[in-house]
Amino acid sequence: MDRFNAMRVFTRIVELGGFAKAADSLQLPRASVTILIKQLEAHLGVQLLQRTTRQVNPTLDGAAYYERCVRLLADLDETEAVFSTGRSVIMAALPGFTARYPLIRLEIGLNDRPVDLIREGVDCVVRGGPVLDDSLVARPLVILDQVTCASPAYLQARGIPRCLDDLAGHQMVEYFSNTTGKRYGLEFLVESQLRLFDLPKQVSVNSADGYLAACEAGYGLVQTPYYHVARQLREGSLCELLKEMPPPGLPLTALYPPHRQLSQRVRVFVDWLAALCAEPDIGFRRPDSGG
Repeated sequence: MDRFNAMRVFTRIVELGGFAKAADSLQLPRASVTILIKQLEAHLGVQLLQRTTRQVNPTLDGAAYYERCVRLLADLDETEAVFSTGRSVIMAALPGFTARYPLIRLEIGLNDRPVDLIREGVDCVVRGGPVLDDSLVARPLVILDQVTCASPAYLQARGIPRCLDDLAGHQMVEYFSNTTGKRYGLEFLVESQLRLFDLPKQVSVNSADGYLAACEAGYGLVQTPYYHVARQLREGSLCELLKEMPPPGLPLTALYPPHRQLSQRVRVFVDWLAALCAEPDIGFRRPDSGG
């Protein structure tokens, strides 16, 4: 069972009040939604949902599990960075792979839809954030360095924050998740301790491109993977801030079903991905990160 998918399905059922509505929302077959919930309840050993004639409601155990799922899924909701990874980095390097392995035919999807690898016959996926699905083989690829940025015009108007106390006079661009509804503040690592800040905001967005566009337009601070803003930092349209207190890194992992572990085509593709992510010039790590 893919617990990542099962939790997304479960939370959507609770939020929409029905299996059919959740299936339609997630673009999954209704039978698959029912099977996933049965597997999840069997795995946990508790009943999560109570059906009535009009609606589906969580049991007491289900309500408690829902709160945990929302927190876990919010922590996992770094997927848009992965889509950007696919578009801007992996696709650009892909001709090198296809030239080396011309007989391998690739079918690539770039979206945030939960994917059941085994049921849908998918060879592998790349996901950002912690790995929840212990039924899949996980190949760590890289820890993406992240940075805090703002535009020169914003900093000229508000001043440059030199320490976390200076953030009291600043605002941020807020990112909110389409899938979980969570709204993200700013995170800083200070002597291995995580500190969270929810600054005032004038603009909230739900896409990586819109997030950076709002930052460049002067609406406040953002935090994003370094590679996603490397060009803007070089050109000066964005400025890095609080470099000594960076956001936590984002793990990038390739996942594939165990029955494909010995598949030659999957092995060579995942090996290629790992080698690509390890290249110092690919831009996933800061040039001065030492990693």
